[in-house]
Amino acid sequence: MTETSASRSLLPWIWSLPLAAAVWVALYVHLADLADLAVALLGLSRDTRFGEAIHFFLYDTPKVLLLLVGIVFLMGVIQTFFAPERTRALLAGRRLGVGNLLAACLGIVTPFCSCSAVPLFIGFLSAGVPLGVTFSFLIAAPMVNEVALALLLGLFGWRVAALYLGLGLLLAIAAGLVIGKLGMERYLEDWVRSIHMGQAMAPNGSDYVWRERFQAGLRHVREIVGKVWPYVLVGIGLGALIHGYVPADFMASFMGRDSWWAVPVAVVMGVPLYTNAAGIVPVVEALIGKGAALGTTLAFMMSVIALSAPEIMILRKVLRWPLIATFVGVVAAGIMLVGYVFNLVL
Repeated sequence: MTETSASRSLLPWIWSLPLAAAVWVALYVHLADLADLAVALLGLSRDTRFGEAIHFFLYDTPKVLLLLVGIVFLMGVIQTFFAPERTRALLAGRRLGVGNLLAACLGIVTPFCSCSAVPLFIGFLSAGVPLGVTFSFLIAAPMVNEVALALLLGLFGWRVAALYLGLGLLLAIAAGLVIGKLGMERYLEDWVRSIHMGQAMAPNGSDYVWRERFQAGLRHVREIVGKVWPYVLVGIGLGALIHGYVPADFMASFMGRDSWWAVPVAVVMGVPLYTNAAGIVPVVEALIGKGAALGTTLAFMMSVIALSAPEIMILRKVLRWPLIATFVGVVAAGIMLVGYVFNLVL
Protein backbone atom coordinates (compact mmCIF):
# COMPACT_ATOMS: atom_id res chain seq x y z
CA MET A 1 0.00 0.00 0.00
CA THR A 2 1.39 3.42 -0.97
CA GLU A 3 1.78 6.21 1.58
CA THR A 4 -1.07 8.19 -0.05
CA SER A 5 -3.54 5.28 -0.02
CA ALA A 6 -2.55 4.42 3.55
CA SER A 7 -3.27 8.01 4.60
CA ARG A 8 -6.66 7.93 2.86
CA SER A 9 -7.62 4.66 4.56
CA LEU A 10 -6.75 6.25 7.90
CA LEU A 11 -8.90 9.35 7.35
CA PRO A 12 -12.22 7.78 8.53
CA TRP A 13 -10.54 6.80 11.79
CA ILE A 14 -9.11 10.30 12.29
CA TRP A 15 -12.57 11.89 12.51
CA SER A 16 -14.64 8.96 13.80
CA LEU A 17 -12.50 8.09 16.84
CA PRO A 18 -12.61 11.60 18.40
CA LEU A 19 -16.37 11.73 17.71
CA ALA A 20 -16.87 8.32 19.34
CA ALA A 21 -14.75 9.40 22.32
CA ALA A 22 -16.84 12.58 22.75
CA VAL A 23 -20.10 10.59 22.65
CA TRP A 24 -18.63 8.07 25.14
CA VAL A 25 -17.68 10.83 27.61
CA ALA A 26 -21.02 12.62 27.24
CA LEU A 27 -22.98 9.42 27.91
CA TYR A 28 -20.79 8.39 30.84
CA VAL A 29 -21.03 11.78 32.54
CA HIS A 30 -24.85 11.91 32.28
CA LEU A 31 -25.66 8.27 33.15
CA ALA A 32 -27.25 9.15 36.49
CA ASP A 33 -29.49 11.78 34.88
CA LEU A 34 -30.53 9.38 32.13
CA ALA A 35 -31.33 6.65 34.67
CA ASP A 36 -33.43 9.13 36.71
CA LEU A 37 -35.29 10.15 33.55
CA ALA A 38 -35.94 6.53 32.56
CA VAL A 39 -37.31 5.68 36.02
CA ALA A 40 -39.58 8.74 35.91
CA LEU A 41 -40.85 7.84 32.42
CA LEU A 42 -41.70 4.36 33.70
CA GLY A 43 -43.81 5.94 36.44
CA LEU A 44 -41.64 4.50 39.22
CA SER A 45 -40.23 6.03 42.38
CA ARG A 46 -36.80 5.37 43.86
CA ASP A 47 -38.44 5.43 47.28
CA THR A 48 -39.81 1.94 46.55
CA ARG A 49 -37.68 -1.20 46.51
CA PHE A 50 -38.71 -2.06 42.96
CA GLY A 51 -37.99 1.46 41.72
CA GLU A 52 -34.56 1.49 43.37
CA ALA A 53 -33.73 -1.91 41.84
CA ILE A 54 -34.77 -0.71 38.37
CA HIS A 55 -32.71 2.47 38.77
CA PHE A 56 -29.65 0.40 39.75
CA PHE A 57 -30.08 -1.78 36.66
CA LEU A 58 -30.64 1.14 34.26
CA TYR A 59 -27.65 3.02 35.66
CA ASP A 60 -25.15 0.20 35.99
CA THR A 61 -25.83 -1.60 32.70
CA PRO A 62 -24.73 1.22 30.36
CA LYS A 63 -21.97 2.20 32.79
CA VAL A 64 -20.39 -1.25 32.78
CA LEU A 65 -20.85 -1.67 29.01
CA LEU A 66 -19.30 1.74 28.30
CA LEU A 67 -16.30 0.91 30.48
CA LEU A 68 -15.94 -2.45 28.75
CA VAL A 69 -16.11 -1.04 25.22
CA GLY A 70 -13.61 1.73 25.94
CA ILE A 71 -10.96 -0.26 27.75
CA VAL A 72 -11.25 -3.37 25.55
CA PHE A 73 -10.81 -1.25 22.40
CA LEU A 74 -7.67 0.38 23.82
CA MET A 75 -6.21 -2.96 24.89
CA GLY A 76 -7.00 -4.46 21.48
CA VAL A 77 -4.93 -1.72 19.87
CA ILE A 78 -2.12 -2.21 22.39
CA GLN A 79 -2.04 -5.96 21.78
CA THR A 80 -1.16 -5.41 18.10
CA PHE A 81 2.31 -4.38 19.25
CA PHE A 82 2.95 -7.88 20.67
CA ALA A 83 3.11 -11.11 18.65
CA PRO A 84 1.80 -14.16 20.61
CA GLU A 85 4.62 -16.46 19.51
CA ARG A 86 7.22 -13.91 20.53
CA THR A 87 5.52 -13.65 23.90
CA ARG A 88 5.75 -17.42 24.34
CA ALA A 89 9.40 -17.38 23.39
CA LEU A 90 10.04 -14.56 25.85
CA LEU A 91 8.41 -16.47 28.72
CA ALA A 92 10.04 -19.78 27.80
CA GLY A 93 13.50 -18.31 28.12
CA ARG A 94 13.03 -16.79 31.56
CA ARG A 95 13.88 -18.20 34.95
CA LEU A 96 11.47 -18.30 37.87
CA GLY A 97 10.78 -14.85 39.26
CA VAL A 98 11.33 -12.80 36.13
CA GLY A 99 9.16 -15.15 34.09
CA ASN A 100 6.43 -15.10 36.75
CA LEU A 101 6.36 -11.31 36.72
CA LEU A 102 6.16 -11.18 32.92
CA ALA A 103 3.45 -13.87 32.81
CA ALA A 104 1.36 -12.12 35.46
CA CYS A 105 1.66 -8.80 33.61
CA LEU A 106 0.64 -10.56 30.39
CA GLY A 107 -2.51 -11.67 32.22
CA ILE A 108 -3.49 -8.02 32.68
CA VAL A 109 -3.88 -7.52 28.93
CA THR A 110 -5.72 -10.79 28.24
CA PRO A 111 -9.39 -10.37 29.23
CA PHE A 112 -10.17 -14.08 29.57
CA CYS A 113 -12.42 -15.80 32.03
CA SER A 114 -10.81 -18.69 33.87
CA CYS A 115 -12.03 -21.34 31.42
CA SER A 116 -11.05 -19.50 28.26
CA ALA A 117 -7.55 -18.88 29.66
CA VAL A 118 -6.93 -22.64 29.88
CA PRO A 119 -6.19 -23.17 26.13
CA LEU A 120 -3.46 -20.52 26.25
CA PHE A 121 -2.21 -22.10 29.47
CA ILE A 122 -1.85 -25.40 27.58
CA GLY A 123 -0.12 -23.61 24.72
CA PHE A 124 2.45 -22.12 27.11
CA LEU A 125 3.14 -25.50 28.70
CA SER A 126 3.59 -27.22 25.35
CA ALA A 127 5.88 -24.41 24.18
CA GLY A 128 8.26 -25.11 27.05
CA VAL A 129 7.25 -22.31 29.42
CA PRO A 130 8.02 -23.42 33.03
CA LEU A 131 5.06 -24.75 35.00
CA GLY A 132 5.22 -22.11 37.73
CA VAL A 133 5.46 -19.29 35.20
CA THR A 134 2.44 -20.66 33.33
CA PHE A 135 0.41 -20.80 36.54
CA SER A 136 1.17 -17.12 37.19
CA PHE A 137 -0.53 -16.38 33.87
CA LEU A 138 -3.48 -18.70 34.59
CA ILE A 139 -4.15 -16.94 37.89
CA ALA A 140 -3.67 -13.37 36.65
CA ALA A 141 -5.54 -13.63 33.33
CA PRO A 142 -9.08 -13.96 34.71
CA MET A 143 -8.47 -12.11 37.98
CA VAL A 144 -6.33 -9.04 37.19
CA ASN A 145 -7.21 -8.23 33.58
CA GLU A 146 -8.18 -4.87 32.12
CA VAL A 147 -11.89 -5.64 32.36
CA ALA A 148 -11.74 -6.19 36.13
CA LEU A 149 -9.53 -3.13 36.64
CA ALA A 150 -11.71 -0.87 34.47
CA LEU A 151 -14.86 -1.86 36.33
CA LEU A 152 -13.25 -1.53 39.77
CA LEU A 153 -11.88 1.88 38.78
CA GLY A 154 -15.24 3.08 37.52
CA LEU A 155 -17.27 1.71 40.43
CA PHE A 156 -14.94 2.06 43.45
CA GLY A 157 -12.21 4.54 42.50
CA TRP A 158 -8.48 4.40 41.83
CA ARG A 159 -7.39 3.40 45.35
CA VAL A 160 -9.38 0.15 45.31
CA ALA A 161 -8.37 -0.60 41.70
CA ALA A 162 -4.66 0.08 42.40
CA LEU A 163 -4.61 -2.03 45.58
CA TYR A 164 -6.47 -4.83 43.80
CA LEU A 165 -3.96 -4.68 40.93
CA GLY A 166 -0.95 -4.80 43.25
CA LEU A 167 -2.25 -7.58 45.49
CA GLY A 168 -3.61 -9.58 42.54
CA LEU A 169 -0.25 -9.47 40.75
CA LEU A 170 1.54 -10.36 43.98
CA LEU A 171 -0.79 -13.33 44.45
CA ALA A 172 -0.27 -14.56 40.88
CA ILE A 173 3.52 -14.23 41.12
CA ALA A 174 3.80 -15.78 44.58
CA ALA A 175 1.49 -18.70 43.77
CA GLY A 176 3.40 -19.40 40.55
CA LEU A 177 6.71 -19.32 42.43
CA VAL A 178 5.45 -21.75 45.07
CA ILE A 179 4.07 -24.18 42.48
CA GLY A 180 7.28 -23.88 40.44
CA LYS A 181 9.48 -24.59 43.46
CA LEU A 182 7.48 -27.71 44.33
CA GLY A 183 8.60 -29.36 41.06
CA MET A 184 5.24 -30.92 40.20
CA GLU A 185 5.76 -31.34 36.46
CA ARG A 186 5.25 -35.08 36.91
CA TYR A 187 1.59 -34.38 37.59
CA LEU A 188 0.98 -33.03 34.09
CA GLU A 189 -0.98 -35.39 31.87
CA ASP A 190 1.27 -37.29 29.47
CA TRP A 191 -0.36 -35.88 26.33
CA VAL A 192 0.47 -32.32 27.39
CA ARG A 193 4.16 -33.10 27.75
CA SER A 194 4.23 -34.82 24.39
CA ILE A 195 2.85 -31.88 22.41
CA HIS A 196 5.27 -29.95 20.22
CA MET A 197 3.98 -26.60 19.14
CA GLY A 198 4.37 -25.44 15.57
CA GLN A 199 6.80 -22.65 14.90
CA ALA A 200 4.59 -20.48 12.70
CA MET A 201 4.98 -16.90 13.73
CA ALA A 202 2.13 -14.44 14.10
CA PRO A 203 2.63 -11.05 12.50
CA ASN A 204 5.26 -8.96 14.19
CA GLY A 205 3.86 -5.93 15.99
CA SER A 206 5.83 -3.65 13.65
CA ASP A 207 4.07 -5.15 10.60
CA TYR A 208 0.77 -3.44 11.46
CA VAL A 209 -0.27 -0.02 10.15
CA TRP A 210 -2.49 2.18 12.32
CA ARG A 211 -5.63 1.36 10.34
CA GLU A 212 -5.08 -2.33 11.09
CA ARG A 213 -4.44 -1.57 14.76
CA PHE A 214 -7.77 0.27 15.04
CA GLN A 215 -9.52 -2.57 13.19
CA ALA A 216 -7.97 -5.00 15.67
CA GLY A 217 -9.38 -2.88 18.51
CA LEU A 218 -12.87 -3.14 17.01
CA ARG A 219 -12.51 -6.90 16.56
CA HIS A 220 -11.43 -7.10 20.20
CA VAL A 221 -14.60 -5.27 21.24
CA ARG A 222 -16.82 -7.54 19.14
CA GLU A 223 -15.17 -10.71 20.45
CA ILE A 224 -14.87 -9.80 24.13
CA VAL A 225 -17.93 -7.62 24.73
CA GLY A 226 -19.94 -9.89 22.43
CA LYS A 227 -19.14 -12.80 24.75
CA VAL A 228 -19.49 -11.15 28.15
CA TRP A 229 -22.58 -8.96 27.77
CA PRO A 230 -24.99 -11.73 28.89
CA TYR A 231 -22.89 -12.13 32.06
CA VAL A 232 -23.07 -8.36 32.52
CA LEU A 233 -26.87 -8.35 32.35
CA VAL A 234 -27.22 -11.33 34.70
CA GLY A 235 -24.70 -9.90 37.14
CA ILE A 236 -26.29 -6.45 37.17
CA GLY A 237 -29.75 -8.00 37.45
CA LEU A 238 -28.66 -9.95 40.52
CA GLY A 239 -26.97 -6.85 41.86
CA ALA A 240 -30.18 -4.87 41.34
CA LEU A 241 -32.18 -7.43 43.33
CA ILE A 242 -29.62 -7.29 46.15
CA HIS A 243 -29.55 -3.50 46.01
CA GLY A 244 -33.31 -3.11 46.06
CA TYR A 245 -34.51 -5.92 48.32
CA VAL A 246 -31.75 -7.20 50.64
CA PRO A 247 -31.64 -5.35 53.99
CA ALA A 248 -28.31 -3.68 54.73
CA ASP A 249 -27.93 -5.28 58.15
CA PHE A 250 -28.48 -8.75 56.67
CA MET A 251 -25.31 -8.62 54.56
CA ALA A 252 -23.32 -6.90 57.29
CA SER A 253 -24.23 -9.67 59.73
CA PHE A 254 -22.24 -12.39 57.94
CA MET A 255 -20.02 -10.52 55.46
CA GLY A 256 -19.14 -7.58 57.68
CA ARG A 257 -15.69 -6.51 58.81
CA ASP A 258 -16.14 -7.90 62.32
CA SER A 259 -16.75 -11.50 61.22
CA TRP A 260 -13.27 -13.08 61.09
CA TRP A 261 -14.63 -16.22 59.50
CA ALA A 262 -16.39 -14.33 56.69
CA VAL A 263 -13.38 -14.26 54.34
CA PRO A 264 -12.75 -18.05 54.17
CA VAL A 265 -16.51 -18.67 53.92
CA ALA A 266 -16.73 -16.20 51.02
CA VAL A 267 -13.88 -18.01 49.23
CA VAL A 268 -15.59 -21.39 49.64
CA MET A 269 -18.93 -19.95 48.48
CA GLY A 270 -17.33 -18.58 45.31
CA VAL A 271 -15.82 -21.84 44.04
CA PRO A 272 -19.03 -23.52 42.77
CA LEU A 273 -20.03 -20.38 40.85
CA TYR A 274 -18.82 -19.42 37.40
CA THR A 275 -18.72 -16.04 35.76
CA ASN A 276 -16.13 -13.47 34.70
CA ALA A 277 -15.17 -10.09 36.10
CA ALA A 278 -17.83 -8.28 34.07
CA GLY A 279 -20.55 -10.42 35.59
CA ILE A 280 -19.40 -10.44 39.23
CA VAL A 281 -18.25 -6.83 39.79
CA PRO A 282 -21.81 -5.40 39.74
CA VAL A 283 -22.78 -8.03 42.34
CA VAL A 284 -19.78 -6.95 44.43
CA GLU A 285 -20.92 -3.33 44.18
CA ALA A 286 -24.40 -4.23 45.42
CA LEU A 287 -23.08 -6.36 48.30
CA ILE A 288 -20.80 -3.57 49.50
CA GLY A 289 -23.67 -1.11 49.27
CA LYS A 290 -25.61 -3.37 51.62
CA GLY A 291 -22.94 -3.45 54.31
CA ALA A 292 -20.61 -6.27 53.27
CA ALA A 293 -16.93 -5.62 53.97
CA LEU A 294 -14.83 -4.72 50.91
CA GLY A 295 -12.14 -7.34 51.55
CA THR A 296 -14.65 -10.13 52.16
CA THR A 297 -16.58 -9.27 49.01
CA LEU A 298 -13.46 -9.01 46.85
CA ALA A 299 -12.29 -12.38 48.22
CA PHE A 300 -15.61 -13.80 47.04
CA MET A 301 -15.11 -12.18 43.63
CA MET A 302 -11.55 -13.49 43.26
CA SER A 303 -12.66 -16.99 44.19
CA VAL A 304 -15.46 -16.93 41.60
CA ILE A 305 -13.21 -15.82 38.73
CA ALA A 306 -9.95 -17.60 39.65
CA LEU A 307 -11.11 -20.86 41.28
CA SER A 308 -14.37 -21.76 39.59
CA ALA A 309 -15.50 -25.39 39.52
CA PRO A 310 -15.81 -25.40 35.67
CA GLU A 311 -12.19 -24.25 35.40
CA ILE A 312 -11.08 -27.09 37.69
CA MET A 313 -12.97 -29.60 35.54
CA ILE A 314 -11.23 -28.33 32.40
CA LEU A 315 -7.84 -28.36 34.13
CA ARG A 316 -8.42 -32.01 35.03
CA LYS A 317 -7.91 -32.78 31.32
CA VAL A 318 -4.44 -31.28 31.61
CA LEU A 319 -3.35 -31.77 35.22
CA ARG A 320 -3.56 -34.60 37.72
CA TRP A 321 -5.37 -34.19 41.02
CA PRO A 322 -2.30 -33.57 43.27
CA LEU A 323 -1.32 -30.58 41.12
CA ILE A 324 -4.90 -29.30 40.96
CA ALA A 325 -5.23 -29.58 44.75
CA THR A 326 -1.96 -27.68 45.19
CA PHE A 327 -3.12 -24.96 42.79
CA VAL A 328 -6.46 -24.56 44.58
CA GLY A 329 -4.88 -24.57 48.04
CA VAL A 330 -2.17 -22.03 47.23
CA VAL A 331 -4.51 -19.65 45.41
CA ALA A 332 -7.26 -19.94 48.05
CA ALA A 333 -4.76 -19.13 50.82
CA GLY A 334 -3.55 -16.12 48.83
CA ILE A 335 -7.10 -14.88 48.19
CA MET A 336 -7.92 -15.09 51.90
CA LEU A 337 -4.80 -13.08 52.70
CA VAL A 338 -5.82 -10.44 50.14
CA GLY A 339 -9.30 -10.28 51.69
CA TYR A 340 -7.93 -9.71 55.18
CA VAL A 341 -5.51 -7.04 53.90
CA PHE A 342 -8.36 -5.15 52.19
CA ASN A 343 -10.45 -5.30 55.36
CA LEU A 344 -7.57 -3.92 57.41
CA VAL A 345 -6.45 -1.19 55.00
CA LEU A 346 -9.75 0.14 53.58
